[in-house]
Formats: sequence, structure tokens, C-alpha cells
Amino acid sequence: MSDWEVHAVKYADRNARTRADSFLFDDNHDAPHPMDYFIWVLRRGTEVILVDTGYDSLEAAARRRPIRQDPVASLAPLGLRPDDITQIIVTHLHYDHAGGLHLFPNAKLHMQAAEMAYATGPCMCHDTLSMPFTAGHICEAVKRLYSGQVVFHDGDAQVVDGVTVHCIGGHSRGLQAVRVRTTAGWLVLASDAAHFYENLLARKPFPIVVDLEDMLAGFDTLVSLASRPELIVPGHDPIVTQVFPQGVADHIWRLDPGPIAKVTI
Repeated sequence: MSDWEVHAVKYADRNARTRADSFLFDDNHDAPHPMDYFIWVLRRGTEVILVDTGYDSLEAAARRRPIRQDPVASLAPLGLRPDDITQIIVTHLHYDHAGGLHLFPNAKLHMQAAEMAYATGPCMCHDTLSMPFTAGHICEAVKRLYSGQVVFHDGDAQVVDGVTVHCIGGHSRGLQAVRVRTTAGWLVLASDAAHFYENLLARKPFPIVVDLEDMLAGFDTLVSLASRPELIVPGHDPIVTQVFPQGVADHIWRLDPGPIAKVTI
């Protein structure tokens, strides 16, 4: 079978952050450290898989975290409408990754069983752990379950030829990375298994964590999955927009050819 195109679609950013928001045990904790927000599109011929959904303007207002554009609008330059999306890989159920599930009503969701159990279980009694989740997004996932639109995976699994998911955990109990076969080799969408290149390359944990050991072990898993380290794509790093080529619009980058510049942290 042929290889996949991979597009990183930026829909938001948040620049009023510091390194303390991104790294545990960082000496330079009060230095600025901006974050970008992406969803990803996998395309092969007429096949399309959306990886995560972002969040909409209502969630943006509720959390006071503005978005640059609605996820649906952000996909328009790729010629995609909501009804075209029939498969979504949900890397995890945090608001910025699953906050737009309702925007794609025809989609079947691929997620780890551990993530649904976590997001609906006793850990959500703790405000610190429930903070990145929004009840309405979880309810939408449960509705999809009861309408036969959820495919659960338990660890490593193939979604389709050339696309596999791998349970990492750490940041969220059922966080999964996505491995995609491209012309450049096996590319890994780390999602929040590595928010930033520095999390991965310097083995610095991200502060929102349910299992620190899983997070640290996950960095090695990401390396083992990719054909080479530069094909690991962090979930929120603005550096992605500097090392990969521009795509069909100024908020879209093409990942499948591989990086065109070296990562420096």
C-alpha cells in the first residue's frame, strides 16, 4: 500500500506561559515558553483520518484560552468539511484534543480503553486530575460509544494499513501516540507524550502527569517507534512550524516529507 500524507494544522496558541508550565524541575522556571495547539490530518488518496479535534470557541471562552480559528474552519484549506471526517484517532480526552468531537458527527473514534476508564472513573474526583477534562466532551465520547461509533484499543494496534496507535500513558492514563508510514519513514505523532522537543530530548517531564514513570518510559517508546528521532513530532511545540515545510495555508505544515531544518533547543 502507498504512504500517507501528514498535515499539522495549527488552530491556537498560548504565549503567556513560562517554562514552569512546561517542565518539572527547571532552573529557568520563570522564562517565557509559548505553546502551539495542533490537530493532524492523515490522507492517502480518498482516505482521511483526523487525529484529535482541538476545541471550539465555547470552550475557548470557558477556559479563557482563545483560539485563532474554529477547528472546522482550520481544515477548510485541505478541502475537508465536517461530514467528510469518518475516522478520528483520539490521542486522549483532554479538552484541547477532544473538545471538538461534536463537530464531526459522522466519525468513528479510535481510543484506548484505559482513557475512557480514566476519564469516567474515580480519578476524576480529584480536581488536579480532572482539570484538563471537560464533562461535555466526555459525555460526547460516551454517546458515540452507545451509538456504536467507538473502537477501543488496548495497547498497540493497527487502525489501517500504515497507521498504528501505541499506548504511552503518563500525561493521561490512556494517552496514545500515532505512528504513520510516510515517504520519509515511520513518523510518530507524539501528541502529549512529548509536548515539546525538550521534553523528549532532555527527558524533562511535563507538569500535568498521572504517572511519572510511564511518562519517562514513554520518551524511549517514541524513539523506538520512529524511523529516526527527527520524525518524532511533539504535540505543542512551536518549533514544529520552523523545521517542517509550509503546507497549503499559513497555519498548516506538511510533515510527511520530513523536516527541512535541524531542531535546536
